[in-house]
Amino acid sequence: MRVFVFEYLTALGIGREPDSPDHGMYREGLAMRDAVVADFARIPGVEVAVSPVEASRESDWHLVIAPESDGILAEFADALRLTGQRSLGSSVEAIRLTSDKLRLAGHWREHGVPTPATTEREPTPCEAFPVVWKPRGGCGSTATFLLNSPFDVASAKANRDAEHHSGPMILQEFVAGRAASVAFLCGPAGNVPLMPTFQILSDDGRFKYLGGELPIPPDLRARAIHLARRSIECVPGLLGYVGVDLILGEAEDAADGSRDFAIEINPRLTTSYVGLRALADFNLAHAILCAVTRDTLPEIRWKPGQVRFGPDGSVTKLEEPDDFSRI
Repeated sequence: MRVFVFEYLTALGIGREPDSPDHGMYREGLAMRDAVVADFARIPGVEVAVSPVEASRESDWHLVIAPESDGILAEFADALRLTGQRSLGSSVEAIRLTSDKLRLAGHWREHGVPTPATTEREPTPCEAFPVVWKPRGGCGSTATFLLNSPFDVASAKANRDAEHHSGPMILQEFVAGRAASVAFLCGPAGNVPLMPTFQILSDDGRFKYLGGELPIPPDLRARAIHLARRSIECVPGLLGYVGVDLILGEAEDAADGSRDFAIEINPRLTTSYVGLRALADFNLAHAILCAVTRDTLPEIRWKPGQVRFGPDGSVTKLEEPDDFSRI
């Protein structure tokens, strides 16, 4: 069996130079590609291709890793589908829905999934601050701003222009809490959650992704899986590895999950893969392959310990906690 792994930025060399504005996303793409390729290569009988030349030798399956912005992920997923290769990822229709943050927010509201109030209008000095202003189809926290007061509106608009972002934006209610994510293996066996992680984001009002930590405490883990499952079950066509970003309320009156909100769905491999594989007592790439091609999965078991991972693929083992080292 041949699996073609196509990672958009590394394949095209976008952001390779350290001074490129896309270098952060390039590093994340490289980390995801190298990790999943190494895991596929450990599966008996599986050969991995990482370039179109290698893939031209009739790959059986393909896995696309690409930003959702500007329709890139949907475009390449559709192009590879037309070659006759079978996809280890979500349908083009699911990618298009989840890549459009305004459309997804409306879809979630129709299905009773809690998500921040979202609109496509531009911010004004008369908002109920704080609010978040971000691209409707962005990726990697590009042109994303926390607006705390009327004075932040003009500066955010100036920064957006300076970063040469001209695409449509959305305005979203800011919800306080802990950023988390849950990855699922979606397929004939159902939507099987993996170990939830905390997200580490910059505190400069730009929400830059700095990596994550796992595992998370049991009470938050249960809340994260519950909301993330609701978030994906109403979206048809999700397949393979799918990530859900959440905010888990931390106030005392949020302990029942009533202040938890779904933020977005990533219908593709996410950087959390590098952290999850560090604690996985199974081959995560093999589990993705089984999720898509079979109605059973290998046993999902986790090693004890706690790790922190960076967007460049680095993984650091942390001091083992006493209360939630095992899932």
